[in-house]
Amino acid sequence: MLNTSTAKAVIDHALFLGADFAELFVERQHSGSVELLSGEVDKVNSGIDFGIGIRLFFGHKVLYGYTNSLDEEKLKQVTSLLCAKDKRDQIAKAGALNFTQHDDRHPVSMPFSANNHVEEKIAFLRRVDAKARSQSDKISQIIGRIAQREQQIEIFNSTGLHVLDTRHYTRIASSVVATHGNEQSTGYEAPGMLSGWEFNSHVDPEELGEVAAKQALIKLGADACPSGEMPVVIGNGFGGVIFHEACGHLLETTAVAKKASVFYDKMGEMIAHPAVSAVDDGLMTNEWGSINIDDEGMETQHTQLIKDGKLTSFMVDHMGSLKTGFERTGSGRRESYKYAPTSRMRNTFIEPGDASFDDMISGVERGIYAKKMGGGSVQPGTGEFNFAVQEAYLIEDGKVTKPLKSATLISTGPKVLKEISMVGKDFALAAGMCGSVSGSVPTTVGQPALKVDNILVGGGN
Repeated sequence: MLNTSTAKAVIDHALFLGADFAELFVERQHSGSVELLSGEVDKVNSGIDFGIGIRLFFGHKVLYGYTNSLDEEKLKQVTSLLCAKDKRDQIAKAGALNFTQHDDRHPVSMPFSANNHVEEKIAFLRRVDAKARSQSDKISQIIGRIAQREQQIEIFNSTGLHVLDTRHYTRIASSVVATHGNEQSTGYEAPGMLSGWEFNSHVDPEELGEVAAKQALIKLGADACPSGEMPVVIGNGFGGVIFHEACGHLLETTAVAKKASVFYDKMGEMIAHPAVSAVDDGLMTNEWGSINIDDEGMETQHTQLIKDGKLTSFMVDHMGSLKTGFERTGSGRRESYKYAPTSRMRNTFIEPGDASFDDMISGVERGIYAKKMGGGSVQPGTGEFNFAVQEAYLIEDGKVTKPLKSATLISTGPKVLKEISMVGKDFALAAGMCGSVSGSVPTTVGQPALKVDNILVGGGN
């Protein structure tokens, strides 16, 4: 996308102005979406974005700017503006740019750039709509959406790095509203995959519509959730959002380097119950959060964060490595050329254990089964969280009994890690988007079902 001689000239110019390190991130992104509202086509969008991000290091100071121009002089001008307050005599010399071809671990057969398949997508979403609507006359609204994007990146830096990669993303979402009198509730499912439109063969549209509709319907007329401290069994798949938000972010050097994480000085220590092992893995074939290389050009990897309760690694980007001394883990990520990369999660999950779901439930005299987690909020630094449960049930005398209208789980990441006593075998993953200082990136959360011995539950209507 960018002429190599132009890239070399801009990098040389940055080092001449005194930068320790210079990087160019070139991106071309083609994206599109189709949305149906209650069976009718509501939106069809498509667009292309292109730009180049320029990142410079002066010691531990990061300077960042971007432009939509490929012109060498324009790129040098942006570089000069970035260096205006920090320029000094040259202290570093750029290596020769050597192109490296990385293996593509994520095969794609139906890329968005070849065919956007609009009519097929509309037909698929109408099947989702019909199945959701057939569940009950209480279904009042259905929104179906399919979004695809194809991201091409090219990275050059002053160490001589020159790499290319193309990423294909497809996500299908079903949002359902059920209404009864003045009462209203929602259901939502949104699987995603690092793939082209062939992803549709992995998703049953009828099942997608039925699951989202039943989530919405189950809460109509349900009882209020009890409140107080009690045991909770958290379901598999998207239940992993709690680990992601309340613990995962505290293991990124974005927080660790600033000592803004309670785990910054806990390497090698027991931070969780021995039943807990957790991973951040970018290698999983065609998973939503996977990548071939990170947004700094490093090959991705499998990173063991916690092993049998012990902290074994952080997620480390380039600047995070310089600040902390930990080796990079291929975790530098960004939303687009408009953002400088920082350490971010990929596919982050609690690994399966050996407990059975029945054993977890039977050990609870009175508590909550949080079958499906929803959204929430987390306090950076401490990991204090407040998460809604999308689908909840009461556990009484070791049995799952009745559905509950709403529930909220309240605790801190460090505390909940030590309250997990049983980890199940029914491992599953779920797609999501994660927002942080380097924008919003595709990430996967996951876990088997697990038992938390004691957590504060907020109830109510």
